[in-house]
Amino acid sequence: MREWVEERLAERRLSIIGPVEQPHVMPWSTVLCFPTGAGPVWFKANDASLHHEAGLVALLAARFPDRVPPLLAADPGRGWMLMADAGTRLREVIPVERSLTRWYDVLETVARIQVGTLDAVEEMLALGVPDLRLPRLVERYDDLVRRLDVPARFRSATPYVAELVATLERHGVPAGLNHDDLHDGQVFLGTGRHLVLDWGDACLTHPFFVLSVALEGQVAWGVDDVEGSVDIAPFRDAYLAPWAEALPGTDLVAVTDAALRLGWAARAVNGHVAADPDDTERTLTRLQMFLDGRVAD
Repeated sequence: MREWVEERLAERRLSIIGPVEQPHVMPWSTVLCFPTGAGPVWFKANDASLHHEAGLVALLAARFPDRVPPLLAADPGRGWMLMADAGTRLREVIPVERSLTRWYDVLETVARIQVGTLDAVEEMLALGVPDLRLPRLVERYDDLVRRLDVPARFRSATPYVAELVATLERHGVPAGLNHDDLHDGQVFLGTGRHLVLDWGDACLTHPFFVLSVALEGQVAWGVDDVEGSVDIAPFRDAYLAPWAEALPGTDLVAVTDAALRLGWAARAVNGHVAADPDDTERTLTRLQMFLDGRVAD
């Protein structure tokens, strides 16, 4: 791995000038930081289940070079990426500014990425991006809740999933890319632009599902982390602006209402890590958000 990094850096006339740090180690991925004369460079390696991220980020970097972290090199076959530093996390910026206004641009940016990749669904599927399009979601949800030790109300909710799927299908928004974990730890402020990082959880599904985590799981909690303390409607509208251009005449607010609920069910399905015994609690929280619209007291 180090040899690959050194070779990729040498191609850019860079070299490692100090000790390497490993700030992120998880069962499914790891991140290493290599100091260079041009600043820190970040290497990410994913396990086989997430190899698609390298190819997906390469696709996004080619189409939106100013909206994802600068990609220096990628080896999709091995799930490796080498990226330039992306700047400061939004998580560190917001408490200082005491404002959520940056989220307007972040949400519009994500929507433009989604609209701008609607023609690449087959290409992304070929890269291995998980397929969670609406026709598959009912069966995948039912399988999840039957495998887990969850309250009966979640197992009884499969017809509700089917109902929401039917509602969304009637509105006709095409399947597209969903980041599926859009929060302030995944957005960086680099050279004046908001850059969206960590596409490992991305899947192909209803694109509006990105709002479940971003709006109800993040923005609605406000600067002081109080659930339901912020009106999400203006942020929703910022996200919907590019979609209104792409899909004139569609009742996008009605689509959002259904997608906010069903997006949590999709997040539970897509984000559950069966090999992690601690993940059931996170999955239960997502299921609670699906049915209740809030975290249980």
